[in-house]
Amino acid sequence: MSQSTSATKVSIDRTSYLTGSLEDIIPPTHSDRTLVLCFDGTGDQFNSDNSNVVNFFSTLKKDDPKEQLVYYQSGIGTYAIPEVASPITAKITKVIDSMIGIHLNAHVMSRYEFLMQNYKAGDKICIFGFSRGAYTARALAGMIHKVGLLPRANYQQVPFAYKMYSRDDEKGWKQSAAFKKAFSIDVDIYFLGVWDTVGSVGVFPRRLPFTTSNVHVKHFRHALALDEHRVRFMPAIWHRTSSAQHKLGLQRGEMPRSLTMGHVKSLGELESEYDQVQTDTPTDVEEVWFAGCHCDVGGGAVANEVQHNLARIPLRWMIRQCFLVDTGIIFHRELLKYLGIDPASLHPVVHPRPTMGASMKPLYATTEEEEDILDALCPMYDELKIAPGWWILELIPTKLRYQKGDNTWAKAITMNRGRPRRIPRQYQEGFKVHRTVKLRMEAEGLEGGKYVPRPRWSVQPTWVD
Repeated sequence: MSQSTSATKVSIDRTSYLTGSLEDIIPPTHSDRTLVLCFDGTGDQFNSDNSNVVNFFSTLKKDDPKEQLVYYQSGIGTYAIPEVASPITAKITKVIDSMIGIHLNAHVMSRYEFLMQNYKAGDKICIFGFSRGAYTARALAGMIHKVGLLPRANYQQVPFAYKMYSRDDEKGWKQSAAFKKAFSIDVDIYFLGVWDTVGSVGVFPRRLPFTTSNVHVKHFRHALALDEHRVRFMPAIWHRTSSAQHKLGLQRGEMPRSLTMGHVKSLGELESEYDQVQTDTPTDVEEVWFAGCHCDVGGGAVANEVQHNLARIPLRWMIRQCFLVDTGIIFHRELLKYLGIDPASLHPVVHPRPTMGASMKPLYATTEEEEDILDALCPMYDELKIAPGWWILELIPTKLRYQKGDNTWAKAITMNRGRPRRIPRQYQEGFKVHRTVKLRMEAEGLEGGKYVPRPRWSVQPTWVD
């Protein structure tokens, strides 16, 4: 298949969108208010090459906070932290922050304060993020799980709450549970949707509690980049604690175990115990791999004027997931069309995607299927080729942390040297790949030659829509 296929014409009813008519709103009825928080990636903000976070946010209904309250925060390294005084210091701090995320705590606390000030009983909290913004989103959800959500106006308690959240010793976990019972509201995160979470945060990276699993998250969706291979962009995969770890936990309603002399518990054991106290309902998890590198999944690789690019595929997938799990997030119908989505396929019923087989040609494809084909054949943007300076970090020994097949964690110190990402637990759990990857693999005449995904596949993937 060649890239010569003509582009689909998208018709946008600007009058309907600008007047905010009911015909433009999807879904048109809404039972619960939604709080939608969107956190951009490192160095990303509204500009000439917007990320998927901006593109997603642009489709949201924003004019009635009683129905839907929306919040956007530009990425790490795009703004100064308030306590940094001089302009020169602020500029240096922003550069360092964009490189290693030294002010992650400030980013998490500011978003926590937004929820603290605006949450009302019955609200559906939905959080989205890309890159380190995705990690921030997961850290915010982890903080809410571990210490709860403080009542409105309790600003002075927020730094103390974050300090307890970030502690991973057993005494800190016991204090967190007591703090949550004494001061906080117990709330759930209804939907956590992220594009290519990057977990390398800080000079000496360490994992914050509940960023890799969190039972207070009802639905978790993660779009992952198959072809990213920079060491500072290792993906933070979701994991489930092992059954052996769960047996260490207490029964529902009990507090975490007291300190046990002679045994220092791991972060995984402590998380497992805490989860047993909180809930028995597992998170609905869907992680899907897409063709391309980091910005080919999270967006920002091409100018806004470029109609077709790889990042549009995981953007459409994420929006479809919002409807599949009934988030209630309200979108502008006409702006969804601009992204290549047929609103009639999402509401009132989410229709299954047509099978993409040998007979699936653009001439016979529905509009959305043709959009997928055109986007799947677009160029890939590999930063190790575009900006060779990244290779310096590839040759520095780095501590890596990964989960083995039995769900235990291992560490290794290695030089990455541009090696592909590892897809974990393939034999035990399999892995899911978006069907457009197969389309790209079978395509002829691609820029750069035949497409072969970088990671090694030990088993055949499950192809998903």
